[in-house]
Amino acid sequence: MILVTGAAGKTGLAVLAALKQRGVSTRAFVKDDKQILAVRQVGATEVVVGDLLDADVWRLATTAVSHIYHIGPNMHPQEVRIGQLMVAAARAISNCRVVYHSVLHPHIREMPHHWNKLIIENILFDSELSYTIVQPTAYMQNLLVYFPTVKSRGVLSVPYPNDTMLSLVDLQDVAKVAARLLTEPGHTYATYELAGMEPISQTTIADNFSQILRRPVEVRPVSLADWQAQAQANGMVKEVIDTAVSMFTYYAENGMAGNPNVLRFLLGHEPTSLADFITRSV
Repeated sequence: MILVTGAAGKTGLAVLAALKQRGVSTRAFVKDDKQILAVRQVGATEVVVGDLLDADVWRLATTAVSHIYHIGPNMHPQEVRIGQLMVAAARAISNCRVVYHSVLHPHIREMPHHWNKLIIENILFDSELSYTIVQPTAYMQNLLVYFPTVKSRGVLSVPYPNDTMLSLVDLQDVAKVAARLLTEPGHTYATYELAGMEPISQTTIADNFSQILRRPVEVRPVSLADWQAQAQANGMVKEVIDTAVSMFTYYAENGMAGNPNVLRFLLGHEPTSLADFITRSV
């Protein structure tokens, strides 16, 4: 039995679906009853509902599991504490292996949610557990939020400059790798960076949209002040807004560069290209 935490998020759902394709029994750890149907539909065999900050729920969730795929809540202020509880629960099980869903370049202190994942990686290093760490870059799926304005107005409105260089990765590729790591031997103590491409600019992303949609698409950066105002209007909590702004600021100044060689090796074929992702999505 494989436990997937954060199972109702887009990453968790993709990993559950990839594991179902391999015929593996899975247990989904979700936060409330409203998420049960979603994880069942993609293939979860069992579901545990509860708070990731509750040690008793962790003990229930990890009963009779052989592997844990741990996805921390996105930009959660107590992500480190959740990671500590995960490690403690895993250590209480005989021969449990952890695959930890971290992030590309977790050592970047300017991005708190990256730094928190580095702390959890260090906790794993000291845990005496059998572990594997995956470090994906930003998902191509994050572009989906921009699709409506790209298609209706030909505008890509990102919260950083046109020349911001980012490496992206298709979540489906990440999920395929996760399923492989959870079901095949030979990956203990490995740390894998998962990037689907070398970094490209926002202008290049817009050009990809233009070619596939057969219409002009231009980048029009939105200011961080305007982005914050919209996020607040949408009900996003202050801690998440502040963390996201830190990320956008870092991207604008430094980009986020990765290399696709490791992902290519783990997939056994070329990673999904941005053009293929856009074509599939639109």
